[in-house]
Amino acid sequence: QAQLVESGGGLVQAGGSLRLSCKASRLITSTFNSAIWSWYRQAPGKQRELVATVTGGRDTNYLDSVKGRFTISRDSARKTVYLQMNSLKPEDTAVYYCNRDTPQLPWGQGTQVTVSS
Repeated sequence: QAQLVESGGGLVQAGGSLRLSCKASRLITSTFNSAIWSWYRQAPGKQRELVATVTGGRDTNYLDSVKGRFTISRDSARKTVYLQMNSLKPEDTAVYYCNRDTPQLPWGQGTQVTVSS
C-alpha cells in the first residue's frame, strides 16, 4: 500500500524558514501525477486544517493566514510534495501532514514544526 513520509520539520525562531518534504512511496507515477496534493497541519488541541493544495496542473491554493509566506510544489520524478515556509510565526507551530485529495491515503507520521517567539 502507498505510504506517505513527511520530513523537514524542526525548531525555528519567528521569521525563519523551513522546507517540508512529503515522499509518496509505493505509488505509481501516473497516480501521483493525476492527484491533487495538499499539506495539512494540526496544532495541539485543534482540528487538522488544510494549509495548501497543488493540482496536477500546478494550480495552487492556500489558507489565508499563510498566503504570501508558504509555497507548495510537487516533483513528479521524485513523487514528492514540498512546502516552503518563510516568515514563520509562532501560530504556525503544529504537526504538518500531506495527503492527496481523493481517495486519501493512510496518514503519515507528520513532521513537527515549532516556531519560537
